[in-house]
Amino acid sequence: MANRPLSQWTALLGAGAMLISGISHASQPVQAPVAEQIPYTVKSANGDRVDPYYWMRDDKRQDPKVLAHLQAENAYYQQYADKYQDLTNKLTDEIIGRIKQDDSSVPAKKGDYSFYTRYETGQQYPVYLRKALKTGEEQVILDVNKMAAGKDFYQVGNYAVSPDNNLVAYAEDTNGRRQYTVRVRDLRTGKDLPDVLTGVEASLAWSSDSKHLFYIEKDKQTLLGNKIRRHQLGEAVAKDVLMYEEKDTSFYTGIGNSSDDQFVVLWLGSTVSSEIRVLPANQPTGEFKAIAPRQRDFKYEADHLGNRWIISTDWNAPNNRIMAVADDQIGDRARWSELLAHDKNVFIESFQLFNDYLAINERSEGLNRIRVLPWQNPAKASYISSDEPVYVAATDVNLEQNSEWLRYSYTSLTTPNSVYEVNLRSGEKRLLKQQEVLGGFDRANYQTERVWAIARDGTKVPVSLLYRKGFKKDGSAPLYQYAYGSYGSSSAPSFRSSVLSLVDRGFVYAIAHIRGGQEMGRHWYEDGKLLKKINTFTDYIDVTDYLVKQQYAAKDKVFGMGGSAGGLLMGAVANMAPEKYRALVANVPFVDVVTTMLDESIPLTTNEFDEWGNPKQKAYYDYMLSYSPYDQVKKQAYPALLVTTGLHDSQVQYFEPAKWVAKLRTEKTDQQPLLFRTNMEAGHGGKSGRFSRMKEVAQEYAFILSLLDKKS
Repeated sequence: MANRPLSQWTALLGAGAMLISGISHASQPVQAPVAEQIPYTVKSANGDRVDPYYWMRDDKRQDPKVLAHLQAENAYYQQYADKYQDLTNKLTDEIIGRIKQDDSSVPAKKGDYSFYTRYETGQQYPVYLRKALKTGEEQVILDVNKMAAGKDFYQVGNYAVSPDNNLVAYAEDTNGRRQYTVRVRDLRTGKDLPDVLTGVEASLAWSSDSKHLFYIEKDKQTLLGNKIRRHQLGEAVAKDVLMYEEKDTSFYTGIGNSSDDQFVVLWLGSTVSSEIRVLPANQPTGEFKAIAPRQRDFKYEADHLGNRWIISTDWNAPNNRIMAVADDQIGDRARWSELLAHDKNVFIESFQLFNDYLAINERSEGLNRIRVLPWQNPAKASYISSDEPVYVAATDVNLEQNSEWLRYSYTSLTTPNSVYEVNLRSGEKRLLKQQEVLGGFDRANYQTERVWAIARDGTKVPVSLLYRKGFKKDGSAPLYQYAYGSYGSSSAPSFRSSVLSLVDRGFVYAIAHIRGGQEMGRHWYEDGKLLKKINTFTDYIDVTDYLVKQQYAAKDKVFGMGGSAGGLLMGAVANMAPEKYRALVANVPFVDVVTTMLDESIPLTTNEFDEWGNPKQKAYYDYMLSYSPYDQVKKQAYPALLVTTGLHDSQVQYFEPAKWVAKLRTEKTDQQPLLFRTNMEAGHGGKSGRFSRMKEVAQEYAFILSLLDKKS
């Protein structure tokens, strides 16, 4: 079944699967679209700028002129892609052919049930299930394939089973814009209740009596979740009680239950500050109380065990430390006591709680590892070991605190995703499941390596590499270099079966762990944001130079890829060092930095001031303008470019890349392909089905491979 021919995959994906939605194939050659220029002044106290393509912004996504332009770009893209359609088809079969289609996750026990996810052969979406431990009876919680039937886009963003196990609340998105609708299904009948919550976040929490549901309402303009409400099942939504309203538009919100289900936990956080408010789940009509009030440059996370809160915080600890406070002493951080001190060489990412143990996900020298501390004797901490130089180990789904078994995930660039469990008392370890990779995969054919590139300021930047065994460092190989480098988000060197399609064709796959992420600790993030953001871009370029100099790659066969803030990276690199790259792929790229950050009506803008800076302040305005890809487009030769977006993207609006491409078309002096593809039914994450996403990866790889046979 894994080697199903492409014609059958087409049937599975739908009649239009082999085409980008909205593209029509014209009989005459399609010319590169040249967008009309209509001068528009973007005003700012720090300087006005004329934007000739501002007209492409249409918040309703209905303007015929805008849609026609996007369709024209799609047609131009498809005409170009038709030239290597056979290669795209082959890659699609190859990438999908590695996937074991009928697959299930390892069941996780909670109470009287075990919960798991199953994918079935030929189906795009998961089925969420549970099994009664006493009877062995399996029950479908949600069959997303049935729920998605007939829809161009469908995603279940979250689901939460009620404490009495009779109900499930689930959040669905039907256009990719992350404006969720929450429904409640009776698991005894399989029918949805009349209760429907619209325009909300995906995060949910239950009261102990299973009669109250806590959710977050979004602002209709900015799409920020700012109103926390309590809904009583069976009551009109209009009667829902406003429990809390976040007035600071730089804060995100989230809600859920503590891991012991004793509390409803409200998380409020910005780039540099956070606050956690809690409410006993058996007192749903009570009021939330802060574990510690918010303060700038003070962040913390918390979970509950027994009669106290365990806290990870950066309070006098840039890399975080672990503290605790009793239930009856919350509200004042002066009452916190330290459990684990700060270590300047170890960054604490998160933790999980067990009755007798604390499991900590931490990062050292850019690698993820797990430390286990017995509560009775923290000095006897131990680490879960690895035999590989580059790997990712992290705690997995552990739904019960009263357990001696810790479940964790393990992966590397050569090791498929694996789920282990280890007995915290005896140390016994057992493999529960390893991702099965079809298509003749043998990990012995591949090698992973960690190298350190020297940035122009002398900083050592870690780089994770993957290549075929027998690879020769002779400067002839093509390179596929990925990075992200923003928000303190670390790029894990985890297994990706799709990238084998490049590695098997002689590519070196590199993940550049550049500044702006958090691979090397909090300072790594601080050195790649605000007025130090340029380090992110120069690190990426310097990694390229290092890999070419060390003969891992040919200088004329370097391909770069990044998405979202990584798309900003691609845009900046294209302006700063275009001659170093054969092609760049920018997925849903954030490229119009200053205009977006000046407009507080756009989703996410105000939350980002501590990431990029507030352009109302001249120092930030000037600095952001100096690297904003759209503003820095100039008359020069650029590498080949493939740019993608989703019409309904709420994270990075479609008009940013649309304007960027339009400006590039008028300014660039080369004859390299510049392609722009808009998914007319999707948002930030692309298409929603697993096979559809793989098809998009195949399209990207085919674009890259098609360029290897062409002279620059």
